[in-house]
Amino acid sequence: MFSGIVEEPGKVVKVEKKGENVDLTITCAFVDELAIDQSISHNGVCLTVVDKTDNDYTVTAVKETLLKSSLGNLKPGDLVNLERSVKADGRLDGHMVQGHVDQTATVTNVEEADGSWYFTFKYEPKGDNITVEKGSVSIDGVSMTVVNSRKKTFQVAVIPYTYEHTVFKTYEEGTIVNLEFDIIGKYITKVVKQVLGKE
Repeated sequence: MFSGIVEEPGKVVKVEKKGENVDLTITCAFVDELAIDQSISHNGVCLTVVDKTDNDYTVTAVKETLLKSSLGNLKPGDLVNLERSVKADGRLDGHMVQGHVDQTATVTNVEEADGSWYFTFKYEPKGDNITVEKGSVSIDGVSMTVVNSRKKTFQVAVIPYTYEHTVFKTYEEGTIVNLEFDIIGKYITKVVKQVLGKE
């Protein structure tokens, strides 16, 4: 379980294809604190540490993960949002993020607004994936509040701190991002569909 509060952007050191899977080797400031089998969110995708050295660590993205996320587009030198799992005695400062990406979206517009930024995203709704005004959504692992929610698009307003300390600063028109929709919203949508006989 994650909160959507990114600790830091890590840097991809190596990308190695192994059959239908991909091994990603990443470096970050807290490598020495990591352990094999630990779960870390990478651009919103929960992956397990399978190897580590003094300078970097490796995780494996399987075919299903590559199909539903943008991780297959990563290359050496790219930045990824990193968050370790929430501690049981810690504060949940964002919202409940599972690290299970639902689908991808495309950045369609980036607009600076006197010190902050508005990012517009377009996606094709699948299953119970919806946004609601002032609801939560995880974008590349970052907990964000939805504004201007529409059927296939939504916006988020990004403060300078988030812009500078996440991969949001690398986004431009056409960038593919990972979305995880709010788990409570997905359950409610599914129950309503069942009650109305639409599922």
